Amino acid sequence: MLIQKLRLQRGWSQEQLAEVSGLSVRTVQRLERGQPGSLESMNALAAVFEIDLDRLKEPAMDTQRSDLPPDEALALAHVRKVKAFYVNLTTYVVVISGLAAINLIGFPQYLWFIWPALGWGLGIASQALAVFGAVPFLNGDWERRQVEKYLGRKL
Repeated sequence: MLIQKLRLQRGWSQEQLAEVSGLSVRTVQRLERGQPGSLESMNALAAVFEIDLDRLKEPAMDTQRSDLPPDEALALAHVRKVKAFYVNLTTYVVVISGLAAINLIGFPQYLWFIWPALGWGLGIASQALAVFGAVPFLNGDWERRQVEKYLGRKL
């Protein structure tokens, strides 16, 4: 998470960080999720961020632990969900457009591309409702209440 925080403070995308550090985008993504990196990768990032390698090294992180303040961790998690939604939406538009073109060129009498568009579209709509908090039972408050109910005490 420290790598992601340093990247965001500079206003860089993962692709930009990969380019300036000489690492692959996939490596940057793995490191931002807290997976361990090679000494070479960590040295490259420490040089790019102009910090000491010891400061950049983080203890192994699982999904329950973070050295970030809780509000920052929640904000980063939310931004990841929003980004995933937009990536999914963009993929949907590109693929469905391609299917529509194939359908209209090859067999315009029957518009079969509508069926995958509807199915996938419903999935995207439900993802949007969850990501943007439009469904009350999919938000963090509901989850917290359910955990407290199960535990029989406040968190």
